[in-house]
Amino acid sequence: MNKKVIVITGASSGIGEVTAKLLAHQGNELVLGARRESRLQKIVQDIDDTGGSAIYQVTDVAVASQVQNLAAMALKFYGRIDVWINNAGLMPRSEFIKGRVDEWDKMIDVNLKGTLYGINASLKTMRNQYSGQIINISSVAGHATSIGSGVYSATKFGVRAISEALRKEEAAAKSNIRITVISPGAIATELTDHIKDPETKKNLDKFYNDYAVSPDRVAKAIAFTIDSPEDTTMNEIVIRPTAQK
Repeated sequence: MNKKVIVITGASSGIGEVTAKLLAHQGNELVLGARRESRLQKIVQDIDDTGGSAIYQVTDVAVASQVQNLAAMALKFYGRIDVWINNAGLMPRSEFIKGRVDEWDKMIDVNLKGTLYGINASLKTMRNQYSGQIINISSVAGHATSIGSGVYSATKFGVRAISEALRKEEAAAKSNIRITVISPGAIATELTDHIKDPETKKNLDKFYNDYAVSPDRVAKAIAFTIDSPEDTTMNEIVIRPTAQK
């Protein structure tokens, strides 16, 4: 893999953390964004200790100016942005009747608007470079919905819709920018910790305990699509445990 400058949001745990460490091990330069500074510091130190290169910026993807600051840091320290991974996400699932409107708002702000802010922060730079790749993390819930996942699924369907429209725009512009959507199934991360509705959490915890696989499975898929030839894009990858229905 040729060395690239790669920005990852939601990089303080789970898929973001594992992907950052894998891509740094492969020789890339990482710019990590998340809200938990202590976690970011530890991950950057781990990468540095193994000979990699990484920096971080405390970032709440629901705040457009903070996402812009993350992009500015990448340009300041590394001079370019080759890959931007919109990974930050929340999944506080519950049935509509329970009226958890504040949780709906948070999912829309992080999962949907956060993805848009990441695109906005990186796209012009990539256009100027005449190269780049934007990787958006959706979900299998962005392909099919279920009881309790209505708002979460709506945000993840939205991520796919945004990605496809962006893909067509960049193809028409002949910008040489690749757009990829990764849709994971049950992955062993902190995602279920966001669920505050007791009944939903109990059911989802059991499901994840029965089926979830390591986030390194997703990290390897991300590394694979980054490493594919620049004239070819893996537009969408759905990755789930073999036993997950």
